[in-house]
Amino acid sequence: MSDEAPEQSSKTEDPSQKRLEDAHKKGDVVKSQEVTTWFMLLGSAMIFAMMAPSIAGSLAVSMKDILSNADQFELGGSAFGSFFNGLALNMLGLVAAPLGILMLCALAANFIQHRPLLSVEPIMPKLSKISPLAGFKRLFSSESLVNFLKGLIKLGVVGAVVFFAVWPERDRLDTMMTTDPAAILVNFRDIGTKVFLWALAIITLIAMADFLYQRQKWWKRHMMTVQETRDEYKQMEGDPKIKGRIRQLRQERSRSRMMAAVPNATVVITNPTHFAVALKYDRSMAAPVCVAKGADAVALRIRSVAEDAKVPVIESPPLARALFASVDIDDPIPAEHFKAVAEIIGFVMRLRGKGSWQPSAPPN
Repeated sequence: MSDEAPEQSSKTEDPSQKRLEDAHKKGDVVKSQEVTTWFMLLGSAMIFAMMAPSIAGSLAVSMKDILSNADQFELGGSAFGSFFNGLALNMLGLVAAPLGILMLCALAANFIQHRPLLSVEPIMPKLSKISPLAGFKRLFSSESLVNFLKGLIKLGVVGAVVFFAVWPERDRLDTMMTTDPAAILVNFRDIGTKVFLWALAIITLIAMADFLYQRQKWWKRHMMTVQETRDEYKQMEGDPKIKGRIRQLRQERSRSRMMAAVPNATVVITNPTHFAVALKYDRSMAAPVCVAKGADAVALRIRSVAEDAKVPVIESPPLARALFASVDIDDPIPAEHFKAVAEIIGFVMRLRGKGSWQPSAPPN
């Protein structure tokens, strides 16, 4: 216990949704045994109140037939086995419905506490489960002490409830031995139902308190340290350093492809040093397309590559700034710049003897 205290005290962060989902997959869920006890007690009360008289009546009829015809049964050889097989099938038919109700109550007790799951993790063999030292620690842990005190309180409270429920009926119990058997069953059912109702009322309070306690303990067990929160964030979202490096590599590859497109450009319009926009145009295009653009050092690099490739570099500061701000790479230029760009490309094409670009009217 002393070894776990410092570690638990460092867990100051609420568990993440991923942490809770991982715990659920491993079968680690909120589960209160008292809630299961409440549902089983409810099922038992339903069986006792609604089915006990009919079951007792059927059993009485069966026993009466057996006793009244005892002299007619053959108990030798195979007849003995047939007799008890028939008796067992009769008993099984009587208890099948009560067992079904109890099974449904057990399933409901689990489904109401957590959503359905299928996990083999809780039944997997672990050395910690067979370790004498680990078993000794579990035996004298705070959880064992809480369970022991809870059992004592539950036993005392339920015992007191049963006593106060039965004590007013003591006169009926005294006369039950001289009462008609049919009336005994009715009296027994009434007293038993009363005991079940009182016990259910007390177990309801105990189950609610225990469920809240188990949920709080489960939540606290899965709380995280600050470092665990950071590590999980890195695992889910990626290490910021790695993401930054990936982004840098993508930018470098994009820049390399952009620089590779500059020698094929028709013209480069510059600021002259702060901005550079490389445009490409041929007669199959409706408008020139931006194949590269950059500012400062990138602009100087675009200009240098263009000059080495003999691509005309035209200085037009207002147009260079406007194109840099309004057009993306691989997109055609906006219609409002058609006229200014047409003049520059027309000048370049006339120098090369290829005619000129005549833009269509900008859309309204």
